[in-house]
Amino acid sequence: MTISAQTTRGRGRNTTLLPAALAVAAALALAACSGGGGHAGGSAGSGTGRTPTGTRVTVTETEYALKLSRSSFTPGTYTFVARNAGKVTHALSVDGPGVEDAGTHGIRSGQEGVLKVSLKKGTYDVYCPVDGHRQLGMDQHIQVR
Repeated sequence: MTISAQTTRGRGRNTTLLPAALAVAAALALAACSGGGGHAGGSAGSGTGRTPTGTRVTVTETEYALKLSRSSFTPGTYTFVARNAGKVTHALSVDGPGVEDAGTHGIRSGQEGVLKVSLKKGTYDVYCPVDGHRQLGMDQHIQVR
């Protein structure tokens, strides 16, 4: 972005527009850098401006169930996108070989959270860590083969 300063004549003295131009540039830069989107990060932060990588798995969270967009997993990097389709706050965590307590922060109704993990062969728990939600059915076991 190029910003040029102009000098104008007003009441017999020079007035520069540089401070105003710099303020506008700062506001635009701040707006461009803000993550937004209501994402919460686990081992890979969301809201950082970085594009998540790996195989995308959508996890729809409701009261009190998890629905994964895939049921077959092979070793590799996965980006879990948790969508809270429920009415109460949820979150998403993954535990298993080489992954311990990776998870998102609370995800409000209608929002998403992103979690990037590397999965090895083995069994993993994908669950909502909000108090009591796991015990109410928000728990899936996935097998990586």
